[in-house]
Amino acid sequence: MTLEVQWLTVAFMLACGAGMGAVFDGYRVISSELRFPRWWLPLMDVAYWALAAVVVFRMLYASNNGEVRAYVFLGLALGAILHYWLFSSLVIKLVKWLIDAVRAVFSFLGKMVMLLIVKPVLWLLKVLKMILVSGSMLTIFVLKIVLQLVRPFWILTKWIFSPLVLWLGRFLKPYADKLMESRFWKSTALFLSEKWKLWFGREKR
Repeated sequence: MTLEVQWLTVAFMLACGAGMGAVFDGYRVISSELRFPRWWLPLMDVAYWALAAVVVFRMLYASNNGEVRAYVFLGLALGAILHYWLFSSLVIKLVKWLIDAVRAVFSFLGKMVMLLIVKPVLWLLKVLKMILVSGSMLTIFVLKIVLQLVRPFWILTKWIFSPLVLWLGRFLKPYADKLMESRFWKSTALFLSEKWKLWFGREKR
């Protein structure tokens, strides 16, 4: 392995160490701000280290075909130390700012949805309810007035036609009595009575 390849590998490992530190800071801030359940943290730690191992090996393979030397670990450690010394506080502030910005955007969108969609729909529903209630009350009021206006005509009509109704009742009574006493009516009534007992008598039992 040439000296140039070794220095390139060291530079890649420094970058990987600093990147791992930056990702770890971001992951720590996000898990704290979003308040993930505690049982998620071990899973997220495992995912972080697995992803870091894959990225480091990919960078190592690109620099020296995957040969592991002592300076590889030295470069990773030195990169992580440089990150925490120089850039850790800046990364933490940047991640917090991004989280606050995302929250602000979602809060703004939620307010816009409430203002432009939810509140107009609720207002329309209230207006429709008021219209329906007012319409029903107006309809009942109009019907009461109509009934009051029609009542004298109904009383007059009843008074005029009541003698005719009484005369028709007296005139048709003999025919109705004969119909009730006829065999056809009696047989029909007996038939219906038997069917009634047959159909509904079982259900009572």
